[in-house]
Amino acid sequence: MASRNYGQSCSLAGALDRIGERWSLLIVRELSLGPLRFSELARAVGGSPTDVLTRRLRDLESHGIVERRELPAPISSTVYELTPVGRELERPMIELGRWGMNFQQAGDVAGLAPSSLPNALRVILRPPAEVSLVLGLRSEGQDYALRIDGGWIDASRGEASGPDLRISGSPRDVIAALVLGDAGEAGVEIEGDRGALEALRAMVSIPERLYAEALAEAVA
Repeated sequence: MASRNYGQSCSLAGALDRIGERWSLLIVRELSLGPLRFSELARAVGGSPTDVLTRRLRDLESHGIVERRELPAPISSTVYELTPVGRELERPMIELGRWGMNFQQAGDVAGLAPSSLPNALRVILRPPAEVSLVLGLRSEGQDYALRIDGGWIDASRGEASGPDLRISGSPRDVIAALVLGDAGEAGVEIEGDRGALEALRAMVSIPERLYAEALAEAVA
């Protein structure tokens, strides 16, 4: 099936021609954390039929957004990763996620997959330019690193090297620990600089409605 397109000269329409199909931005979301094999990507995006995922990857490759790379022996496997043009989608993706909070309920975080936790934090945290710190995350056996510097958060899979702070717990509990302060710490393990933890909490920016819902759930 051919991809649909708007056939307009508008740059927004042109962007949607390339990333507007279902699953496309979720592929970008997962590859923003680093390269993945096809089977890993299929699990991470959460529910895309393999034939649809294959078509989306083919389309993203043809547009220069995703590329394939062969890993050398002894791994000898093909991985997909974002190109430099693909990585330029990270900032719009994070901003779109922030806009999407207008339509979320606090309880939605209960269904968040561990692989979605790093980007969820990139959405709810707005770091000031002067703050520089490294956060290590561990959720359901998966490790991630968030490097905050210059007002931006870079996220990747794998253990953080020399983190200022490490937080372990389910996605729901990690987010609660940041959004709700001390009242949300019950479900997580926290190691490292408490000053870094308070700095992260000061970066949280979510709609007041979501905060009120989360607080109500915590005290219920």
